[in-house]
Amino acid sequence: MAYAAGDYTRLIGIEGMSEALLKNHFTLYHGYVANTNKLLDSLAEMARTGGTGAPEYAELKRRAGWEFNGMRLHEYYFENLGGGGKPETDGALVKRINEEFGSLDAWEKDFRATGAMRGIGWVVLYQDVRNGRLVNFWINEHDEGHPAGCNPILVMDVFEHAYMLDYGLKRADYIEAFFKNIDWRQAEGRLK
Repeated sequence: MAYAAGDYTRLIGIEGMSEALLKNHFTLYHGYVANTNKLLDSLAEMARTGGTGAPEYAELKRRAGWEFNGMRLHEYYFENLGGGGKPETDGALVKRINEEFGSLDAWEKDFRATGAMRGIGWVVLYQDVRNGRLVNFWINEHDEGHPAGCNPILVMDVFEHAYMLDYGLKRADYIEAFFKNIDWRQAEGRLK
């Protein structure tokens, strides 16, 4: 079954992210969906015809993680946007953040600092599914650095395509816009 791109046009008009920026971002996302489908089809065909020993199979297999995670991380990112940016202080997620980080402010400071680091990638608030612990992680590439056994709760894209059109090199301003648009209910719904 092929993957279908989600429709995130509901985000057009959110504060701090222009229509042009969002449409460009959606186009990039659609590319990840299309490439994921192409790669999985090619791999299935190679497996069907006995081509699994070929170097091309190995390279396509490696590339599949990049494309799939690019698709899925963008879905998490778009899904956790479009809210008013204000969490319910008595919600389960805020309670867990307070337990892990001492306060919502301390967590936010760490998340923002992680997003402001030099480099490209993602900032993800993950929950370790074994013990429930929440940790902010820097993910450098789509297919590298994801903590095994952890569930993404809140995802922020910090590749240049997420902000350069509107903010140039002012990543902190983009991070501010991101925080104004967090859909905390969506993030809390990911909590296990």
